[in-house]
Amino acid sequence: MNRFALPSAAALALWAVCAQATQQGQQAIKNWKQADNCARQAQTAYPNFDADSNTKRDAKLKACLNLYQLPPREPFAQPGAR
Repeated sequence: MNRFALPSAAALALWAVCAQATQQGQQAIKNWKQADNCARQAQTAYPNFDADSNTKRDAKLKACLNLYQLPPREPFAQPGAR
């Protein structure tokens, strides 16, 4: 019976590690989906691409991400003045 104790303990420890990684992965996917939903809502609310709509869209996106305690998105690189 003792020869099965070590392999059983190792298998149990491995299973626990795999289960934890799966939960972290599932949470990351949920966060990404919610961030995408926030971006979709902001784009739907302000579909135009003028300066006023861009500002309002960014503000709505930031408010939604803050509401769900998600990290802010990195701004796109702005073209430099030539």
